[in-house]
Amino acid sequence: MSIGLIRNREGSADFNVRWPWTSGHLQPGLTAVLRLKDEARNLPWVLPPLMRAVDQIVLVDNQSTDGTVDLARQIAEREGAAGRLHITEYPFDVSRCGPEHLETPGDSVHSLTHFYNWSFSQAQTQYSMKWDGDMVLTPEGAALVADVGWQIATEETIVVFQHHPLYVESPQVAYFDIKLRNMEPWIYPQGPDYTYIKGFDWEIRAFPDDVRRMTMPQGLCFELKWLDMDEFAHWSTPEAFDPVRSPRKVREYEVFTALVEGRSGDVDCLHRIVAPEGVHVVDHVAQTWLPRMPRPLST
Repeated sequence: MSIGLIRNREGSADFNVRWPWTSGHLQPGLTAVLRLKDEARNLPWVLPPLMRAVDQIVLVDNQSTDGTVDLARQIAEREGAAGRLHITEYPFDVSRCGPEHLETPGDSVHSLTHFYNWSFSQAQTQYSMKWDGDMVLTPEGAALVADVGWQIATEETIVVFQHHPLYVESPQVAYFDIKLRNMEPWIYPQGPDYTYIKGFDWEIRAFPDDVRRMTMPQGLCFELKWLDMDEFAHWSTPEAFDPVRSPRKVREYEVFTALVEGRSGDVDCLHRIVAPEGVHVVDHVAQTWLPRMPRPLST
């Protein structure tokens, strides 16, 4: 196996990983890569600012049944971005984080590792950005991502984002967790030093120790979590959450459980947000509340 071509053990030739940098020059720019399964509820908030922020979007649909793909096309048409949205399908069941992932060979089409490598191999630009189907950019966030290209064009750079979860209780009420400050690289160069490898609980994108690193300001994006949905379905079991390996998931599960049980007062560092009448709380947080919050974010 070469890094440029990663074959899967099932022998499905269409889903071998063929990295575009092995066959020619990558296009300038940034491609957001979204791996989606039943994210239609989130897309009206996720896609419009993202389409204003990046050059291309690759949407890899993994067996959605809720109209995710059709809605994505409609939003792209409305945003004038239909020519920049590239939709493909990944038709295999993918192992969930935790024990399922650990037990699945990394070169299987059912592995998160292979799924991610295949998904990101669809990006034809010099940089790719990992983006999830529940991540919402503020207007400032979209503008800063759109402006980052010239800053990283001449030297390989990874770009780190911080995001906080927003727990949505109703169209008017949500809770913003200030305590959980998740910092991780989301923008990477496309090249042999930046492929996905198998980690203990999930996939990990490799990068050189000495690569240049840029950290984006606070408060540019947040992650939607709906209290009427199973927000941990992509994990084998919540029992796999570990305070050392996955402290973010430990905190998220504690907060989510407390809010579902009506115990918001038991959780520290939560902002309860009530949107004005006629305004959805997600719009209110993205357009008004979060942009106006003093920096650094605090309780």
